[in-house]
Order: sequence, then structure tokens, then C-alpha cells
Amino acid sequence: MNLKTIVRLFLSCLCAGSLAVAFMASSQSRPVDPDLIAHEWGTFTSIAGNDGRAVEWAPLTGVWPHSPEAAAANDLPSFVEHFGYAGFKVGLRGTVRMETPVIYLHSPRNVDVSVRVSLSRGLITEWYPHASHVSPAGNPPNRNLTKSNEEGSISWDAVHVQPDLAPDFARENADTHYYAARATSASPVSVETSKGEQRERFLFYRGVSAFSVPLSASIASDGNVLIKNLAKEDVPNLILFERRGEKMGYRVFNDLRDQTSLEPPELNGNIESLYADLEQMLEARGLFPDEAHAMIQTWQNSWFEEGSRLFYIVPRSFVDTILPLTINPAPGRTVRVFVGRIELVTPATQNALEAALVADDHAAVMRYYRFMEPFLKIIGERDPAKGKHLTELLNKSCE
Repeated sequence: MNLKTIVRLFLSCLCAGSLAVAFMASSQSRPVDPDLIAHEWGTFTSIAGNDGRAVEWAPLTGVWPHSPEAAAANDLPSFVEHFGYAGFKVGLRGTVRMETPVIYLHSPRNVDVSVRVSLSRGLITEWYPHASHVSPAGNPPNRNLTKSNEEGSISWDAVHVQPDLAPDFARENADTHYYAARATSASPVSVETSKGEQRERFLFYRGVSAFSVPLSASIASDGNVLIKNLAKEDVPNLILFERRGEKMGYRVFNDLRDQTSLEPPELNGNIESLYADLEQMLEARGLFPDEAHAMIQTWQNSWFEEGSRLFYIVPRSFVDTILPLTINPAPGRTVRVFVGRIELVTPATQNALEAALVADDHAAVMRYYRFMEPFLKIIGERDPAKGKHLTELLNKSCE
């Protein structure tokens, strides 16, 4: 063996040794608790435009922002904290409403953890318990997140995970779907604040963002829904859902790699069957049965309301990219299951909305109050005269 070869081997060993030391130092800086388990679920809600891509909208603004219906639709107890000054969220625009992610922590013993979540091109808008830090600290100058690269984040620096803690959770008389997420076996958590201890079954947060969703869904001329996978990973499950009055139906498609075309479902379905199919999908991604059930109970009135929409299990790698989560000490296992919800302006939805506006049917119009602005814009792009007429009817109804 010549001298040059010996030197080369020596440098290779030195480099490998340096990498090993660096890896060990990195591992030691973030310890792992093999008994700690973290499970998270949440929803990404978007609206498909005529090209199938998610459109810009104001997800926190309704048709009648001061009406009892709009107030009830906020659907959060008053103890939940909010970002920004009063009225800031009115007019906040993006492409995605990140709805009710909850992080469950399971541990056989007391443990203290820190938790941090970042949202790409977005803001964290609500949370509970009290957070140590929410960034940005002040209101951003631009409320339109599609024109900003702002990254929002939230962190809880000292979360006490206490499996034997009495579940003495805050509750108000008003009935909201917030409480359904508590019906699990997850360990209670507590956070110390200047006003005392706050206890909860989970860490809760919501947000608005302008990231691009991993699917496009466009309405073809024959009424079918053309779905394209824009992600790098297969989408494990899709559900095309439609409800008209008391009738509903759905179609299931699994393992979407590239694209598919789905016919509108026949309205002869059974809601209990849909619950069972969806719970099975959520459990297959790693949620415990009571967590999957709690997620469906939380969103059953919203997910399965009047209209047409596409549900899909968001690929895990996509979730980790746009919503990175750090827990210290690191759990022995972390499961993150997000359901994408894409609202569709199908011919049936357009006809139903037009009928409600022509009849000045306030109750029927309120079924679409969250999505009214983008729906009318999408209809107007297809038929400018129709879009203008429906907008005039809406303005008259709001007077």
C-alpha cells in the first residue's frame, strides 16, 4: 500500500468519525422519550377554482359577519385565544383554512415537553392552552397571505403531560364542536399562565395560509370531477361527497398516484356507512379509534353539510413540509393525520345557490355563507352575466 492510499484512507476514517460525532451530538441535544406518543389530526379546507387549483378567499369572513349565524359559526369557546386585534382577521385572505389541528400526547407517567409548530406562508389565528410564543408578534402589514411569504409559528415551552391529572377542563354553556375532541384516552396536559393553570386534553391551534394544496379538482364538461395529484407521494384515500337536502352519496377512490375522473355519486348513500369508512381510513393512518371517532364527531356537521366536496388524506410528507412539528423530548412515535377538504362548485351547487338567492331564502343562502365570495367569482368566470346577477341578488338580500 503506497503512501497516497494510506493518506486517503486516513482522511476517509477521519471524515466518518467526524460525522458520527456530529450525529451523536445532534441526537443528544434532542433526547427521545420512547414511552411518549404524539398523535395529531386536523383539516385543510380550500376551494377549487375553474382550473382546479385552490382559489384565494377570506376564510374568516361570512356573508353577514354580525349575524347570529355568523357568530355561531365561529364555533370556539371564549377562552380560546386569538391572534391580532379585534377585527384583524376580517379580510385576512389566503387559499387554505387550517381547521382545528389538535395534538394528543400519551404518556404512562408525568413528563414535561416543549412543542413548536410552523405554518408555511401562513398565520396561526387561534389556540389553547396559552402559548409561550406566537410569531409574528405583531399584525403583519399585508392581510393577503397570497402576496406574502410570512411564516407563522406557535410554541408551548412548558407543557406538563399528566396522565393522572383530573380532567377539570374549561367549559361554557354554549355548545360548540370544540368539546368533541376531548373524548379520547390521551393524557391531560396543563400549562401555567399568569392567570393560573389551564388544563386541556390536547394542544389546539388553527390558522390561515396561502400554500398550494397537493390536489387539483376541476369540473369537466360532462359533470365529472377530474382530480390530479400534485404531490410527490401517493394520496392514500379520496372521498367525493355530495348532499342535497336529506339525500347524500359518496364515492371512494384509493391510492391516487397521477389523476382520476370520478362521476358525481348517486344520492342513495348512508351517513353511518360513510362514518365507518372514514374512521377506518383515519385508523389506517395511525390514529387510535377514539381519536378517529372524535375527529369525525368534531366535523360531522360541517363536513357533511349541503353541497359537493372532495375529501382526501393528505400525504404525511406534505404535512411535515408545510407544517413542521417539533416536540422535545421527541416522542417514540408521532402520527399526523390531516384530511384535505376541497369545496366544489358543481352544476348542482350552482343551481342550488342560484335558487336560494332568487327566492331570497335566507336559511338556504346561509348554507354557503363561508364560501359565498369565491363561489360567486367562480360562477362569474364561467358566465359573467350570471355571476353579476347573483351578486346583485346577494347584495339586495344583505341590505
